[in-house]
Amino acid sequence: MFTTVIGHVLAVCIGLSLGLIGGGGSILAVPILVYVMGVGTKVAIAMSLVIVGTVSLVGAIPHGIQGNVNLKMALVFTPAAMVGAYLGARLTALPSITETIQLICFGVVMVIASVLMIQKSKTEMVDTALIIEEQGASSIQHYGWIIPLEGLGVGILTGFVGVGGGFLIIPALVLVGGIPMKEAIGTSLVIIAAKSGTGFFGYIHQVTVDWALVGSLTVAASLGTLVGSYLTRFINDEDLQTGFGYFVFLVAIFVLIRH
Repeated sequence: MFTTVIGHVLAVCIGLSLGLIGGGGSILAVPILVYVMGVGTKVAIAMSLVIVGTVSLVGAIPHGIQGNVNLKMALVFTPAAMVGAYLGARLTALPSITETIQLICFGVVMVIASVLMIQKSKTEMVDTALIIEEQGASSIQHYGWIIPLEGLGVGILTGFVGVGGGFLIIPALVLVGGIPMKEAIGTSLVIIAAKSGTGFFGYIHQVTVDWALVGSLTVAASLGTLVGSYLTRFINDEDLQTGFGYFVFLVAIFVLIRH
C-alpha cells in the first residue's frame, strides 16, 4: 500500500515536469515503474509511453488555450517522430535486445539529457532563435530538414528506451524553428503525445499491460501536468530545468550502478 501511494505521488511529479518544462516525464516514469512499482523493464517502457503520451496530450490543452502550441511546427516534426517511435519499439523485439541492454541505454540517455538540461541556457536558445528570425524565413527553411531528421532520431529513442525526448525537441524547435520558448514547450507536448502513441503500438504484441495501474498513474500524472502548465506563468523555468537536470543525473547514476 505504501509503495502504491509513493508511486502515485511520484506520478504527479511526472506531470509537473511535463507541464513546467515540456519534458522529463518519461525519464521519471520508467524508473518509477521499475524500481518503485516493481514492473519489468520492457513492460515499464510500454506503460510509460501510454502514461506520458496521455499526460502530454492533457498538458497540451492549457498550453493551446494560452496560444503556446505551434501546429505548423508540430506537423513538421511529428510524422517522422511517430515513424521513429514505432521502429524503435520494434527493435526491442530482436532476441539480442535484452531488458538489461534497454536499461543501460536508458541510463546513458538520462546522463546525456541531464547534461543538456544543466548546460543548455534557455536565454542563449532564445537569443539564437531571434537571430534566426531576423535572418528571415529563408534561413529557417534552409535548415528545416533538420527538424524531421531529429524527429526520426528522437522517435527511435522514444520507442527503444521510453524517453519522450523533450530535452531534444525543445532546443530544435527554438533554435531551428525559431519559435519562442513557451511555444516550444507547448508544441513539444503535442509531439510527445503523438509519437508515444505509435511507440506503444510497437510493443502491443510484446508485453502484457496492467491497465488498472496505467489508468491510476495517468490520472495522477494528468493532475500534475495541469498544475505544472498553470505554474509556468509564475515560475522561472530556466532555474527549474537546471535543478531537474541535476536530479536526473543522480537517477541516471543509480540506474547504471544497478545494471
